[in-house]
Amino acid sequence: MVSSIPKDSQSVSELKEFYRQMVLIRKFEEAAAKAYSVGKIGGFLHLYIGQEAVGVGSIAALTPKDYIVSTYRDHGHALARGLSPKPLMAELFGKGTGISKGNGGSMHFFDRNAHFMGGHGIVGGHISLAAGIAFASKFKKEDSVTICFFGEGAANIGSFHEGLNLAAIWKLPVVFICENNHYAMGTPEYRALAVKDVSVRAYAYDIARDHIEGDEVRKVRDHVQVAVERARRGEGPTLIEVSTYRFRGHSMSDPAKYRTKEELEAYKKKDPLMRARHELELGGIKTEELDKMDLEIQTQVDEAYQYAETSPEPPLSQLHKYVYSEDK
Repeated sequence: MVSSIPKDSQSVSELKEFYRQMVLIRKFEEAAAKAYSVGKIGGFLHLYIGQEAVGVGSIAALTPKDYIVSTYRDHGHALARGLSPKPLMAELFGKGTGISKGNGGSMHFFDRNAHFMGGHGIVGGHISLAAGIAFASKFKKEDSVTICFFGEGAANIGSFHEGLNLAAIWKLPVVFICENNHYAMGTPEYRALAVKDVSVRAYAYDIARDHIEGDEVRKVRDHVQVAVERARRGEGPTLIEVSTYRFRGHSMSDPAKYRTKEELEAYKKKDPLMRARHELELGGIKTEELDKMDLEIQTQVDEAYQYAETSPEPPLSQLHKYVYSEDK
């Protein structure tokens, strides 16, 4: 495991890249919130602000041939995978240039070429799908690993248990990552989890487990890396619980009145983005350089916003395409 403060040029460079990705996610989400508030985005919008270190650290442990299965809070995962902000923002706007051609919206980002297999709106339903993708890659001898993100609320869904059971029986190359932000929508974990630590459920399926705090991006990467390598060696799945926190409500329609200001402020003091920035400064990076990077990323997000706003609507002829089976 690495020290949290980078001490050599390689670790500084590594943390700078992780910081860049986290700033991109933060600014993308802030722009999306702004667009939603003025009616440019319809449907639901679940922001990833506060959880950036989990997605960035986890996906840094993967190779391009590995697969990612995400939840309805998928923007950060898609950006960490390297998908361009322009088609992602356009998807939020429902435009034809969107990553899912404007058909999916916020919860259904998808890019087969990047092995980004969604964006899924049904809580927990995608966990069994991740097991299926891992089965397929094992069957085809692809040497690929699948990681599957979900929240602690999904750990009470039947698909969670079905997915872990099958993954254990068949020793599938899959890493299940529970992003525990301590609220399933507005329900605090103590009202929904008989056992607070989700990761101990791994014992029921005789698979490896891990439990870490999600406030330090390189720590997340290191722990997920261990599980990914285990899966790639053919030693089966791992259940990892990462304790994190979302700074906004469950979605844009949620004012989050079920938690106190004091609680929110306490977690903001552990903001993983600010921690990475502070550690870079301790590692010798000047504040001016980081400010310049922030501005460059803001420009990138502004361009994505402009691209989405000026992109054409999907044609009406697309209304039923990809929805119903078509004769060939």
